[in-house]
Amino acid sequence: MKTAISIPDNLFAEAEETAKSMGIPRSQLFAKALEEFLNRHKRERITEKLNEVYSKIDTIDTPNISTASLDSMRELTKNDTW
Repeated sequence: MKTAISIPDNLFAEAEETAKSMGIPRSQLFAKALEEFLNRHKRERITEKLNEVYSKIDTIDTPNISTASLDSMRELTKNDTW
């Protein structure tokens, strides 16, 4: 799809130079740059949502993972002879 955008002259010049050095058309450079930006933004949104979910967990009622692991290990090895 064709589209028209306005960008500062210095950004255009840098994009033109980069596209030439990569041996790709300028439009392909813009498409790659936009794709990378959107993927990064998507990952950030996922992280934000995970942070939101985990912030709602009541840590008072959640046992300490280290303590739970230690208790499990003690239970599993209580009859072992060393």
